Amino acid sequence: MVIRPVKGEDAHTLFDMMCLLDGETPFMMYEPGERRKKAEINGFQKRIDDALDSDFLLAAEGDEGEIAGFIWAERGRLNRVLHTAYLVVGIREEYRNRGIGGMFFQRLDKWARENGIVRLELTVECANGAAKHLYEKNGFVVEGRREKSMKWNGEFVDEFYMAKLL
Repeated sequence: MVIRPVKGEDAHTLFDMMCLLDGETPFMMYEPGERRKKAEINGFQKRIDDALDSDFLLAAEGDEGEIAGFIWAERGRLNRVLHTAYLVVGIREEYRNRGIGGMFFQRLDKWARENGIVRLELTVECANGAAKHLYEKNGFVVEGRREKSMKWNGEFVDEFYMAKLL
């Protein structure tokens, strides 16, 4: 498994991987097919290009060189929150439980310390026990619960708000 920084030319492949991931799990923000309807690939290319300047963005390459997972830590943009980063993590189903998440978080901690980040934060659906366990194993704690923060299949879903202080 190769863990590497995302490059600008990865935008199309990463976007396609995210679309596949949306169909594999109910725990990502987008529903199957919604990402393609809501985002033009050119807009995503610009987001990637902008992120490469200030954010933390890694990809895990799968067995055939495809993107198997990603972690994206978006740094706060305003002076009062420059010390924070909000995370999104996604790993394709066939590549879960191979240590990718742990490798992502090891590299994230190093980047955060080198870039003056003292607070990492994320949300995770309360029903996503595997992800919550990964985050807790890597030092995140639950700070609160966001009740009815999303709606999926006609049902309201709660999320945990989690953070790690460095």
